Amino acid sequence: MPLNITITDYGVGNLYSIRRSLEKCGANVRIAEDMSEIEEAECIVFPGVGAFDATMEKILPYREKILEKLESGTPALGICIGMQILFNGSEEGTVPGIGLFDGNVVKLSSVVTPHMGWNTVESDDQLLSGIEDRHFYFVHSYRGSPSEPDIAIGTTEYDGERFPSFFRRFNTYGTQFHPEKSSLSGRKVLDNFIRFAEEQL
Repeated sequence: MPLNITITDYGVGNLYSIRRSLEKCGANVRIAEDMSEIEEAECIVFPGVGAFDATMEKILPYREKILEKLESGTPALGICIGMQILFNGSEEGTVPGIGLFDGNVVKLSSVVTPHMGWNTVESDDQLLSGIEDRHFYFVHSYRGSPSEPDIAIGTTEYDGERFPSFFRRFNTYGTQFHPEKSSLSGRKVLDNFIRFAEEQL
């Protein structure tokens, strides 16, 4: 049976591209506008595009329950801002994040921001297995800064700064890049994530 993925709709971005990409990888996808629906999700995707506080606004009342679900091993993927909200907080906002990743989100030290366009990710994680072209699409001005180094499983260099761009804790992955906007390489990341999530269930 296809993997059932719930995409969280915080009302801050277009979900069409990530939904279409996951469906093309064979997943059964539903959009949750009510964050309480996440409690019953088989697998969760926190999509990217948006500001930290605006993204957390709908999630905040369910923050503790979502954290418990992720800590229990429910497979999940956070993309861009969807990855950043997994941290304790952000310099971009004032409200707390979900807190699965210990650390904070900080502004890129680069002179030119946002970091926008194609860049490489260095990682030997299974989600990049079978991908020869490690170029992925980025668009961001902030990045995750974990307190626990082992959470960071991949890095990217931009304008003289090497920063962590790929994360994992328990069965939750986080990507600063957008796999749904990264052509065939990004599609393979999503396909690998679906296979990974199926193995956890």
